[in-house]
Amino acid sequence: MKPKLNHERRSLITLSNPKSPISESYRTLRTNIQFASVDQELKTVMVTSTGPSEGKSTTVANLAVVTAQGEKRTLLVDSDLRKPTVHHTFQLVNRKGLTTFLTGQDTLQEVAQETDNPYLHVVTSGPIPPNPAELLGSKAMARFIQEASLAYDQIFFDTPPVIAVTDAQILASKVSGVILVVNSGVTNKDVALKAKTLLTNVKANLLGVVLNNKKMQGDSYYYYYYGNKS
Repeated sequence: MKPKLNHERRSLITLSNPKSPISESYRTLRTNIQFASVDQELKTVMVTSTGPSEGKSTTVANLAVVTAQGEKRTLLVDSDLRKPTVHHTFQLVNRKGLTTFLTGQDTLQEVAQETDNPYLHVVTSGPIPPNPAELLGSKAMARFIQEASLAYDQIFFDTPPVIAVTDAQILASKVSGVILVVNSGVTNKDVALKAKTLLTNVKANLLGVVLNNKKMQGDSYYYYYYGNKS
């Protein structure tokens, strides 16, 4: 049974207004990921940003929702072990999660929580640890990815920003694809290029960039996916 909390859930456009242009853009992003590679299945995808408040957590949560709406067994993992937010977004308890799996306290089945969509499960961060980077780089993390890949069709990871800490780089080397979120008109170009360099240095498979909060005609805001890595 999914636990219920009393605090207000953060609004996800793909749930509140699934027919909106923004929701359609998330479905386009989902489709682009599915066709981004013809040689290997992109089952594990990490979403990160250059810095804070660029929309990475909103992007990955909506992406997980539309993937589950397509009836694919989807797992959203909050691997931002410094400032986790996924439990707030989906109104879930966070007493156990990724960190309690990585420290051997719980199994995947015990930390994967149900949501309103039967195809979408969420693993919250769990208690914030003193050593996030070490946990993400551990053999236990590799085991988590392996077990999740057997149980789900698609796994998405929310990570800390690339520039701030090494966590995203560590996880980027373990997943099959990486998406970088930048904030239109806000993200500095040089900083974005530095984030790209940090990811390519660990041989991350950078799928492309989501341009967030790009104002278009009609005062609508869209999220675009660019498959070009250059």
